[in-house]
Amino acid sequence: MIGNAQMAMADNGVEAADIRGTISYGRFKEYVMDHKIDAVRVSDDGREGFYHTIANTSGSVNLAPDPDLLKFLTENKIDLSVAHTVPNQFAALVPGIIGALVLVGLYGLFSQNAGGGAGFGGGANPMQMGKSKVNINLEPDTNVNFDSVAGVDEAKEELAEIVDFLKSPDRYTELGAKIPRGALLIGPPGTGKTLLAKAVAGEAGVPFLSISAAEFIEMFVGVGASRVRDMFAKAKENAPCIVFIDELDAVGRQRAQGMGMGNDEREQTINQLLTEMDGFEGNKGIIVLAATNIPEVLDKALLRPGRFDRQIAVGLPDRAGRERILAVHAKDKKLAPSVSLGEIAKRCLGMSGADLSNVMNEAAILAARKKIEEISMDEIYDAIDRMQIGMEKKGGTFSADRQKLVAYHEAGHAILGAVMEEYDLVNKISIVPRGGAGGVTIFTPDEEVMESGMYSKAYLLNRICVGMGGRIAEEVINGKNKVTTGASNDFQQVTNTAKMMVEQMGMSDVIGPRNVAGDPNTSPMMRAMGGGNDQGSILQSNIDDEVDRILQDQYDRGMKIILENKEVLDQIAKTLIEKEKIDGGQLLTIIETLKPELVPAGAKEKVAEMIARGGSGNKKPVDAELVPAV
Repeated sequence: MIGNAQMAMADNGVEAADIRGTISYGRFKEYVMDHKIDAVRVSDDGREGFYHTIANTSGSVNLAPDPDLLKFLTENKIDLSVAHTVPNQFAALVPGIIGALVLVGLYGLFSQNAGGGAGFGGGANPMQMGKSKVNINLEPDTNVNFDSVAGVDEAKEELAEIVDFLKSPDRYTELGAKIPRGALLIGPPGTGKTLLAKAVAGEAGVPFLSISAAEFIEMFVGVGASRVRDMFAKAKENAPCIVFIDELDAVGRQRAQGMGMGNDEREQTINQLLTEMDGFEGNKGIIVLAATNIPEVLDKALLRPGRFDRQIAVGLPDRAGRERILAVHAKDKKLAPSVSLGEIAKRCLGMSGADLSNVMNEAAILAARKKIEEISMDEIYDAIDRMQIGMEKKGGTFSADRQKLVAYHEAGHAILGAVMEEYDLVNKISIVPRGGAGGVTIFTPDEEVMESGMYSKAYLLNRICVGMGGRIAEEVINGKNKVTTGASNDFQQVTNTAKMMVEQMGMSDVIGPRNVAGDPNTSPMMRAMGGGNDQGSILQSNIDDEVDRILQDQYDRGMKIILENKEVLDQIAKTLIEKEKIDGGQLLTIIETLKPELVPAGAKEKVAEMIARGGSGNKKPVDAELVPAV
């Protein structure tokens, strides 16, 4: 979504060597962005992908109907190929025949070793290899209640009915009421979906059974269904209880329509899941909770009444929610009296509960590293900066030419951002390398606008113009032939914004007020070959022309502003070279001294307030790529 300015968080700690087997689509995208997957082979129906990691492991993923998947993989430099199926019916049977023969051969091998305990079989029945070995985590007592979960009050209210039913089922059954058999928790990663599910079990005082949906899927058809049966059998033994299925999209995506288009193992697994949920006799006290961050890919049969009756949104917390979450994670921390959780919450705009937990933990680590007895605001702000833009690279030696290049690049973003009336406030500009960034310009968004997701056309055009600022400044000082690759990420962001304006948001007079992005349910490979696209070549040409026009107009607009105010650009760059960092207040002082008419009304007061409370909550710098050395 445009404006949801969030940086991909630091490495989640999973090594590429640990990635294998069937994974969810959400995890797949995370691993691609973390550069842990280097190649993907997509089935020709676009429904399934086979990945290869940098650590030489492999596995599969059920691909979501994502219209931007092909582009996403290309932009992340994934080696992409198509797995073509055998066209004739007889040939399609060949893999199964070969597989059967292989199994027969293995059976004979295992039988020979059955008596002595040697070899693969070790005396076990070889036909047991398809038997379920699913890891079902059973917690008789989660030691978690609703007080342990903050910032998701609406979700807790909806789940309170389930808790009440588990405590007093007779009160409902006597009135003929049927409690929902399942509830689907929907929200971004790190918002507390798993913790909420545990809290329901803890509040009700019932056992908690949990499993990741990815564990259902194996290469052998029927294993997943067996594991589903085992899970529900265990649930009935421990009823009343909560069954929690994480990453439901790994197994629950829409089934194929038509012959030969699906994944037999996955479809048998989901069919068994539907059967088990339908098989609850009366109110046995088994409640199924599941979590996903991509509900649009789930099979409709899962969402009908009698299965996952309710869909409960677990979104990012607002300011008050963030403060309550911080209070939970601060209980075991030695905080200085000067620490204000309210001010920290203001700065952490757009962060999830997991992010906030990480902030407090990183601050504690920094304090311990400094050998101080209390955590101050300095450590907390430093922890936030580390999470957002990485650790500062100290002690490096950079040429004067490189410093100048980075300074002008960031100054270009900063001056355009500062003079826009309908745009985010400039919080900080730095030319100190942090993480993978050669320099950054950080903006503070309007919290109300960001949380609502309601962005005006003027704002989006300003966003494109500001994003062009780095390249424009490079061109102004060095000429067209000496611009660098430093703006590559900028161009990716502004192009995506322009495309969404034209294709999805109806913000083009030529295309008109309609969505022409195509059918999102069309498979990625079909879209790549033109299938499922009702736009037509003429319409597509018009779309491309409109995107080009918007980008060029904003580039020309930014160029005009910078050329007319080059002395301001020069002074910002000079100050950056001298000080390496300047805040939004210092930036406005420079502009006001040279061109006071450029400063928007009320900008100084807003920036002063922002600086007083500790700075930005925007988790994504406008310019977060490494600018190459000159």
